[in-house]
Amino acid sequence: MDFLFHTWPWYVSGFLIGLIMLMLIFFGKVFGMSSNLRSLCSIAGAGRISPFFRFDWKSQQWNLAVIAGAMLGGFVAVNYMSDDSNVDINPKTIAQLEYLGIDAPEGKLLPDAMFGDDVFKFPKMAFILIVGGVLVGFGSRYAGGCTSGHAISGLSNLQIPSLKAVIGFFVGGLLMAHFIFPLIFNK
Repeated sequence: MDFLFHTWPWYVSGFLIGLIMLMLIFFGKVFGMSSNLRSLCSIAGAGRISPFFRFDWKSQQWNLAVIAGAMLGGFVAVNYMSDDSNVDINPKTIAQLEYLGIDAPEGKLLPDAMFGDDVFKFPKMAFILIVGGVLVGFGSRYAGGCTSGHAISGLSNLQIPSLKAVIGFFVGGLLMAHFIFPLIFNK
């Protein structure tokens, strides 16, 4: 029973994600968080502003359960399954983060220097978060889906466009981590 209250190993979580994907394929559903958020925007009336949000969101109601589950799962994971010993970061990475003025997460999911409440006290950090959010939104729309939709659902369905998108996501992430990120946080 103690197993339930610690971070699950990758092979348990991966197996469960694979099982969910098989169920979605069996029932003819496609998974992706950006499509879930599109449904929320449509419900909120975004269709009056953009034709992209004018669709029958009621046919996608099951997506709302995914959003609720993700929020509930995140809450449970952070509050009941987090264990400082589960986060094992390479010491070289910690040294690089400290050089950039970013505290090591030390068992937390995210460093406070980037995602803590104090971030909004500094206009530069708030600007970076807002611009990053806009770029993620634009990128997921441009790519025809988000990382979870392409990497989990699209690859499970053996879709070549999803493979191309996932390769692009990884290349973009590597470029960001190695070249752009140090420029943003350079002392």
